[in-house]
Amino acid sequence: MSEQKNQPFIDHLIELRDRLLKTLLVVVVIFVCMVPFASQIYDFVADPLQDRLVEGAGMIATEVTSPFFTPFKTTFILAFFIGIPYVLYQAWAFIAPGLYQNEKRLAVPILVSSVVLFYAGMAFAYYVVFPILFDFFISSAHSDIKVLPDISRYLDLVLKLFFAFGFAFEIPIATVLLIWSGAVDAQTLAKKRPYVIVGCFLIGMLLTPPDVISQSLLAIPMWLLFELGILIGRWIKRKPAEEEADG
Repeated sequence: MSEQKNQPFIDHLIELRDRLLKTLLVVVVIFVCMVPFASQIYDFVADPLQDRLVEGAGMIATEVTSPFFTPFKTTFILAFFIGIPYVLYQAWAFIAPGLYQNEKRLAVPILVSSVVLFYAGMAFAYYVVFPILFDFFISSAHSDIKVLPDISRYLDLVLKLFFAFGFAFEIPIATVLLIWSGAVDAQTLAKKRPYVIVGCFLIGMLLTPPDVISQSLLAIPMWLLFELGILIGRWIKRKPAEEEADG
């Protein structure tokens, strides 16, 4: 009897292992395909800072292995970012059999929206935040100081910001899930708006330079995305109620 109960659990573990291996394989294949372009990929990531250094200045490597490994590290992380849709598909395929039909109908749009919003957050960081951030830091350097950023430290910084803005743009998804799950209703969340706005600006203060403009560039989109999540959550909650009334 115990052996029969353990069998489904073992089957789930085997399926999870297989899906993880498939995910890793896809990321590795993408990485291998992009390896010949590793230097160009790093140059693209470094452009927002490189373009703002004084003429003739460049980035440096304080470790012997950095010039070789940093472009490859950048490429592998980009391969993972590109493979995120497949990663989420494997996660969806694993949990889908245990979901109800109405949960499946909601899960697919949420997964797709999560990917789009994460990419949007990264793009916002690269094209909007990075120029302002690096302009501030470069311009604040004393005239006697020659700014020569380390390539490895720079990569660590931009990755933190990519993840920070990518996850910050997931606010509508988190808001919708809270409302849909019944943990809180849209009206209650709306009443918490002043605290949310303060929290958004606090996060903006922690992640951006200490000026109102750059803080607002993160805080205002986060607040607007929170409002969007409330609107979508209200619509999702209202739609089942309307269907029940029609029935």
